[in-house]
Amino acid sequence: MWRKLSLRSFSGEVPVLYSFLQPTIFAPAKPRPSPPLPPPQAPSPSPSPSPSPADISTLQSQLQLSLSSGDLDLAWRSFKSLAALSPALPSNLSNSLISCLSSPPLHLPHLKRALAATLHLLSHSPHSLSSHSLLSLFSSLSSAPSPAPALTLARSLLQNRFFAPFSIWGPFLLPIVKTPHWFPPFLKLFEESCKLALQERANEMKPDLASCNDVLDGCCRVTGSVSDAERVLEIISSLGLSLDERSFGLLAYLYASKGLETKIVELDCLMTALGFMNKKMSFFRSLISGYVKSGDFDSVSKVLLRALKEKNGGNDCVLDEDGYKEVVKGFVENERFKDLAALIIETQEVESHMEMVGIESSVGFGIVNACVVLGWLEKAHNLLDEMSAQGAAVGIGVYSSILKAYCKEQRTAEAAQLVTEISAAGLQLDVGSFDALIDSSMTAQDFQSAFSLFRDMREARLPELKMSYLTIMTGLMENHRPELMAAFLDSVIDDPRVEVATHDWNSIIHAFCKVGRLEDARRTYRRIVFLRFEPNQQTFLSLINGYVSTEKFFSVLLLWTDVRRKGMKLDHDLLDAFLYALVKGGFFDAAMQVVEKAQELKIFIDKWRHKQAFMEKHKKLKVAKLRKRNFRKMEALIAFKNWAGLNA
Repeated sequence: MWRKLSLRSFSGEVPVLYSFLQPTIFAPAKPRPSPPLPPPQAPSPSPSPSPSPADISTLQSQLQLSLSSGDLDLAWRSFKSLAALSPALPSNLSNSLISCLSSPPLHLPHLKRALAATLHLLSHSPHSLSSHSLLSLFSSLSSAPSPAPALTLARSLLQNRFFAPFSIWGPFLLPIVKTPHWFPPFLKLFEESCKLALQERANEMKPDLASCNDVLDGCCRVTGSVSDAERVLEIISSLGLSLDERSFGLLAYLYASKGLETKIVELDCLMTALGFMNKKMSFFRSLISGYVKSGDFDSVSKVLLRALKEKNGGNDCVLDEDGYKEVVKGFVENERFKDLAALIIETQEVESHMEMVGIESSVGFGIVNACVVLGWLEKAHNLLDEMSAQGAAVGIGVYSSILKAYCKEQRTAEAAQLVTEISAAGLQLDVGSFDALIDSSMTAQDFQSAFSLFRDMREARLPELKMSYLTIMTGLMENHRPELMAAFLDSVIDDPRVEVATHDWNSIIHAFCKVGRLEDARRTYRRIVFLRFEPNQQTFLSLINGYVSTEKFFSVLLLWTDVRRKGMKLDHDLLDAFLYALVKGGFFDAAMQVVEKAQELKIFIDKWRHKQAFMEKHKKLKVAKLRKRNFRKMEALIAFKNWAGLNA
């Protein structure tokens, strides 16, 4: 439980509130000049009698009812009347009022009243305050336009020697006081709170290490004060806490930003002595950030190289994306572009002697990727040129980030050109990079770049081509480019890594038929046969549907003759399609061959569809006229009409 000690407060004065929350009823009275002595008067009447218990009970009931009904204005008036009559207020009513007034959504007049009520209770009956109401109030005050009210309440807790845990107020104040104006008064409050916690042995008031580090962060990054930071270190030690990796990192940032090299050396040695040898990456990152702030870019390069050497391979990055962005902005904005290129060259040399450095873990990738993320894609490409001008080989990690940016912006022609440069430099992209580039090219309908990339992919002897092959074929089909599909398929037909099957050719035939290019579809069919692929039902269905749509029924007759001669496998859909096309074309002899084949295979054919086809095209066809011209055709017509039930 928190304690309210009956000792003298820090100050005998009533605390003056900030103007933002100056409550009218609890504001300290302003001193007035002494009035002149009045003339003698008659004795004044006796003072009014003390409030009766009935009056207090009535006000308490009114406060309870107004809180239950949500009438906060009436509740506030009832509270003011009670406060004027009796210093001791019921705990449950007081805390309910504070919680209701400070509950979301944020309403400034209500928040002012909640703060005024809390300050009054702290002065008169602090034992009545609960943790829930204080937490609710501090939470709402943290969203106020200014940190002043929250600081006022926290200071009032200390002035009234109300030993609230640091977790009640500290976590709400820390995020809102990280400015040069508000952090110094908070730091003073923090020091007083810790001092009081130690003097009174109030362990619940002590902050944990994470909170102390947050305060140290303000000293290092907000005020940049070495003396403030060292005072916080003394407090951490007096609280019995030990510095952790984050603590050392914050101090490293501060000392680097101030150029305190001696302090940095001492800190480095202390970390080693305390067993932080394998946890120095955050220390290096903080040093780099501090040196960037101070503009010491030579030290940035030295620390980054040292961090890279001590990392000793693996896929962990020396810096995260924000860290690389900070470094790049510092170098570029201070016109140290050549030094940045030189830094990449040096890191590539170090990484070349390390094991298992992933592409995206390399420093070169991190720096170039930071340029891309910052929107400086041209500067990223200029880095490549600068490295080449300095006579250095460019690592694959440097290229990788630019390629990804080109993909994202669909600058596929430039990406394809860059891949050619990569290949010429003796470097090789992985399958995933090629797949992403080809997918981007197809999305942008830059088919030539996609073909060029696939050719580079094949020449790089990568074992897996299937994904990119399917991406190209699907993209060409969706964009109705069967001629490119055919040319592409011809170019890869002899590559054993590409599994070309009949369905690939079927896609081309279907696409040709869909756009009415039936001669190209027929040539593709011949190409299938020539290359000894086996045409299947889908091959013939696509051709039949294409021929029927343009009423080239004679081509269907030739196709049927070919199928029949080769003895290809037939199913219901294929027989039905052949019969429909041959009936519409008037080739009844061939139509009856289809009927006989269906009967032989015991496949049921719906006569109604074909009867309709006959009535649409040949309703006026007379058998007598055919008898004079073609006896065989007449027989076939009669046979079909008998089969279809048209003679009835």
